[in-house]
Amino acid sequence: MLKFLGTPSAQAVLWTTVLLVLMVVAYYVVKRFRDFTGEDTLDPNELLSNFREMRQEGDISEKEFRTIRTVLGAKLQDELKDSDNED
Repeated sequence: MLKFLGTPSAQAVLWTTVLLVLMVVAYYVVKRFRDFTGEDTLDPNELLSNFREMRQEGDISEKEFRTIRTVLGAKLQDELKDSDNED
C-alpha cells in the first residue's frame, strides 16, 4: 500500500483531494464572514443619529454634518419609496 502512495499518479490524486478539501473549507469560512458583515450595516436613520452625536461632541463640524445629512436624507427617501412600492 505504501508503494502505491509513492507513485506520482497516487500523489497527484492525494494532493488534488487535499486541495479540494481546503477550498471547500475556505468557501464556508468566507461565506460565514460575509454573512456577519451583512448584519453589521446600519440603516441611514441610525447613521444619522450617530453623526448627530458626533456633531454634538465636536467630532465633526456643522458643515460636515449638513453634508452627511443631505446624503443620508436622500437615502432615507429612497428607502421610503421602496417600502411604499412593496406594499
